[in-house]
Amino acid sequence: MRCDVVIVGGGIVGLATARAIAHRWPGRSLLVLEKEPRVAAHQSGRNSGVIHSGLYYRPGSVKARLAVEGARRMVAFCREHGVAHAITGKVVVATCERELPALTELARRGRENGVPGVEEIGRERLAEIEPHARGVRALWVPGTGVVDFATVAGKIVELLRAAGAQVRLGVRFLALRRDGDRAIVATTDGEIEARAVINCAGLHSDRVAAQSGDRPDARIVPFRGEYYRLAPDAESLVRGLIYPVPDSRFPFLGVHFTRLVGGGVEAGPNAVLAFSREGTSRAAFDLGDALATLGYGGFWRMAARHARTGLSEQWRSISKRAFVRALRVLVPEIETRHLAAGGAGVRAQALAPDGALVDDFRIVRGARAVHVLNAPSPAATASLAIGERIADLAAELVEE
Repeated sequence: MRCDVVIVGGGIVGLATARAIAHRWPGRSLLVLEKEPRVAAHQSGRNSGVIHSGLYYRPGSVKARLAVEGARRMVAFCREHGVAHAITGKVVVATCERELPALTELARRGRENGVPGVEEIGRERLAEIEPHARGVRALWVPGTGVVDFATVAGKIVELLRAAGAQVRLGVRFLALRRDGDRAIVATTDGEIEARAVINCAGLHSDRVAAQSGDRPDARIVPFRGEYYRLAPDAESLVRGLIYPVPDSRFPFLGVHFTRLVGGGVEAGPNAVLAFSREGTSRAAFDLGDALATLGYGGFWRMAARHARTGLSEQWRSISKRAFVRALRVLVPEIETRHLAAGGAGVRAQALAPDGALVDDFRIVRGARAVHVLNAPSPAATASLAIGERIADLAAELVEE
């Protein structure tokens, strides 16, 4: 089979990239490969569904630019195509005086990043917005919303197929080799000849890059995020989204409350090391995945640097009471009986050899390939903007 562009990975970033390419070059042949029997099977379909505003990210970073633009595009896409979503607004709550400098820094970042409507508020205004939240000050981010990203992914598939693109499910990428100005992609369903290959494999992006003959400069280390659902009689404690002030050393936002677009309220996630890149249960274990993490020097450097925080997250995974204590810092009326087990997902976090958690999106060009090597949250929010950026790089390959 021959085509112009092959995209490996049917998550929301891969599909958004396909959409951008289909819009730009309607005459080009385009193929998306997804190894699962459905799209958005992993990170894209197992997250809190928040349309992030772009508040947290370092001004000038790729994340900051694409999150703000991506949020605008995502809301517009949902409105245009009738995808259910809600603009709920969010409060980021400083629960004690020592968190106030970090809260002020978040407000500065939000304004510099162009996040609309960011406002520092006091106790009285916080009580008006979220009556059950407790804090000394907060940020009000009115443009934050929620959506089911798996539904968004399904709608993009419909649009792609209507435009003549192919989305093939249950087909696994095996390897890539170069033949002049062509890439030969080996799959479980035969070989495909293409002018450009785009690696949007998420949890396996580093492996796909290596199987393409390129050398990724970081390795994926999986972190599992676990959620609880609030009981119906406790849902009134949360009107929209309630977040803590995050620890700036980590690319995780801390346990928080999210009112879901389909109804109900979710609490979480924590962030614990996973021993399977696709394992969403505590018992999930994959020997190859475990050895890839434990045999990586960067992991041990990161573990030594953040051992205390890591142990705290692990304990909160084991102990429901510890999870409840973390939630009660934000909403003191939460009780253990209010929480029922919810879903879980695995985050593909790139880790550098020196042990640094890669904070920004990382998209690199290889030989006849583009590799998305780090695209954790807010990648779902930013996906439509990320897709445009990747399409720019793919255009260079196709036109060479």
